[in-house]
Amino acid sequence: MTDSAHPSPTAPERYNAKDAEPRWQAAWAQARIYETKNDDPRPKYYVLEMFPYPSGRIHMGHVRNYAMGDVVARYKRARGFNVLHPMGWDAFGLPAENAAMERGVNPRDWTYANIATMRAQLQAMGLSLDWSREIATCDPAYYKHQQRMFLDFLGKGLVTRRTAKVNWDPVDHTVLANEQVIDGRGWRSGALVESRELTQWFFKITDFAQDLYDALDGLERWPEKVRVMQRNWIGRSEGLEVRFALDGRDGEIKVYTTRPDTLFGARFLAVAADHPIAAQVAASSPDLQAFIEECRRIGTAQAAIDTAEKLGFDTGLKVRHPLDPAWLLPVYVANFVLMEYGTGAVFGCPAHDQRDLDFSNKYGLGNTPVVCPEGQDAQSFVITDTAFDGEGRMINSRFLDGMTTDEAFKAVANRLENEVLASAPVGERKVQFRLRDWGVSRQRYWGCPIPIIHCADCGPVPVPVADLPVALPEHVSFDVPGNPLERDEAWRAVPCPACGAPARRETDTMDTFVDSSWYYARFTAPWLSDAPTDRVAVDRWLAVDQYIGGIEHAILHLLYARFFMRAMQATGWSGVSEPFGGLFTQGMVVHETYKDAAGAWVAPAEIRIASEAGERRAIHVRTNEPLAIGAIEKMSKSKRNVVDPDDIIASYGADTARWFMLSDSPPERDVIWSEEGVQGAARFVQRVWRLVSAAASASGAGGADSGLRKAAHKALAAVEEDVERLRFNRCVAHIYTLANALEEALKGPVSVGAADEAAGILVQLIAPMMPHLAEECWRALGREGLVAQAPWPAVERDLLVEDSVTLPVQLNGKKRADVTVPRDADNATVEALVLTSEEVRRALEGRVPRKVIVVPGRIVNLVV
Repeated sequence: MTDSAHPSPTAPERYNAKDAEPRWQAAWAQARIYETKNDDPRPKYYVLEMFPYPSGRIHMGHVRNYAMGDVVARYKRARGFNVLHPMGWDAFGLPAENAAMERGVNPRDWTYANIATMRAQLQAMGLSLDWSREIATCDPAYYKHQQRMFLDFLGKGLVTRRTAKVNWDPVDHTVLANEQVIDGRGWRSGALVESRELTQWFFKITDFAQDLYDALDGLERWPEKVRVMQRNWIGRSEGLEVRFALDGRDGEIKVYTTRPDTLFGARFLAVAADHPIAAQVAASSPDLQAFIEECRRIGTAQAAIDTAEKLGFDTGLKVRHPLDPAWLLPVYVANFVLMEYGTGAVFGCPAHDQRDLDFSNKYGLGNTPVVCPEGQDAQSFVITDTAFDGEGRMINSRFLDGMTTDEAFKAVANRLENEVLASAPVGERKVQFRLRDWGVSRQRYWGCPIPIIHCADCGPVPVPVADLPVALPEHVSFDVPGNPLERDEAWRAVPCPACGAPARRETDTMDTFVDSSWYYARFTAPWLSDAPTDRVAVDRWLAVDQYIGGIEHAILHLLYARFFMRAMQATGWSGVSEPFGGLFTQGMVVHETYKDAAGAWVAPAEIRIASEAGERRAIHVRTNEPLAIGAIEKMSKSKRNVVDPDDIIASYGADTARWFMLSDSPPERDVIWSEEGVQGAARFVQRVWRLVSAAASASGAGGADSGLRKAAHKALAAVEEDVERLRFNRCVAHIYTLANALEEALKGPVSVGAADEAAGILVQLIAPMMPHLAEECWRALGREGLVAQAPWPAVERDLLVEDSVTLPVQLNGKKRADVTVPRDADNATVEALVLTSEEVRRALEGRVPRKVIVVPGRIVNLVV
């Protein structure tokens, strides 16, 4: 500990954050108290926030996210755990390439400059991070091991290469995941996305579909809404694959359906634009070929397909109904059917599927209701514009009539499994998954190179492990659109590792979701140079005990990380299958928006709020122009409602920002940033300093003040419970209650011991939330060492027992009053206190109870 960490002998009247915060940060760094040792014998606790993309500066969402994780980390350290709380950078991605094109800089230089800025900002927040384990995914020392695991996955059959339909952004010249296509446009460029066939590398996540689905039940410390989202994305369904014979020609169309019970309601078959049947017909139909091209412009994103107008093209083909060969159904090519899902074909039952009904109404195909809701008259039940997709009884379905939908499912499956078409059953029960293999190829420079060399004779050849990493070339040009690796002949041209012939490197790089799918494992031993993980360390630290991040990553990032953990298990790099034992998804930080008379957005730093006649008004600080106060929205650069954390820290200190973020609302909900709220937090910082300073100088004599001691230990017990449940705003409320009790006690005679104990507990309760202030107060109280290293105080449970209890009083079965009585009072005493209660006497209105029934500690019943 340096002398500079000690306050002056006489505590100043005001706490000075600008002086204290960097001083205590230096003291923590010098003592290296947040560096974690893997061989520490204490029980482990791994807390991790989703690591940031180094875009340039941290925002208030970062402050909230990392403040939450820091509270947990500091609390668990105080409770005796060996805490791992690391930090790194999700550093690859398209924004760096865009910056390179816009600013004429190298993506590497732009990225590392941003990392330096954001690291300094995070350090200014006083986070208890182990910076000795810092990683950046763009560092060859990191992605070398990612390439090694790619090769290991390839050896285990978990990587494939094939031609597939992809979303292609014609401006950014890269493949987009379905989630990166918004309203048919690229999420960054805004360009209309095209559907293209490209040869891509895929991770076979579908090999684990059932396990990924089933294991969700065991993730009990995940939000249920996230587990539901994952279940829906994996999309397990039990159904029937049905073969429809083509009429008048050889061949068939296979359809997978989860509703074979509705087959008698079929009105058409629809196939995907890429279905082989569509290609056969289009060969002689220019109109169908044009329609197929139009379908491809929608892309492959399910959301875009769901919102697009349902369009079809009648191929002129017909198929025979599997339950009645004389019944013919028309075959359409439809823009809402994807080749990648099921069999690339569906049968349309308009009465019981809204999409099918919209399509059928558009093309005049009609509908036949075959499921009638319970209690509905089957004779009068009709469908017009709204499909009925619920359960009920079968109607208009021949041998199925009167059955429930479940009974009809089984009856149809049993019949079609015993029917034969071309020597095979017409129907076959199958389990299908919506989940598709993960295409990881991206046509861009700033990503992890895929470690494959293409040889004309040998085909794709893995790069030898000894030659890893395949590092990106440092000097590339972004003068023209597209992937600069394609144009870098010096980098591309290499000999084949197998035969020595001239060959070329793979120029696609990995999807950046790969980088973030295993970083939590690398943190357990990031210094290893010859292996991705230390098996002993990774098996000890994982799963992460508490993972914290935004709900926007509830599907892909978490699902990919779960897959990666299983793939690492299959290849020997881990013995753990689930990466995150506990998950918390925090809300966003939102702020009012402001516009001037011209409709331009105005930043919060440029306005002041005035109040006239109880009405809030926004005024431009430079022009005095009145501004329109708009909606409260997520902080965004486009609407300029962003508050810079550096400005807040410079004005109020990091602890004030942390306290406000933790106190304003439940952590799973959005927090509304307001200047008034920040000022309130700043006032509480000064109040705590005054209270602790007063307690430190208290000179009262006598025995312990039981009321103050009770308040301190009640707050301590309550904060313990709520930190464990991540209810930080409730922790803040308990701390306010203790501060009020201490303030009241200091107004009168209070023993030095009680004041010192209560102040010490108060300081330890704020320490995880406002660590710099806590250190300053800890010294003011004369405590030794750092509060950051002090053990958590023990709750004296005897002090939590209340001396009295409040009992509800019922009069002839209706509650009429509450009466507080001594906890140890006998029934006669309770009865006397109840009957003398003014509230009870008013309810009795002069009547005398015939009977008084006392249920000790529970309730009192009066019978009149």
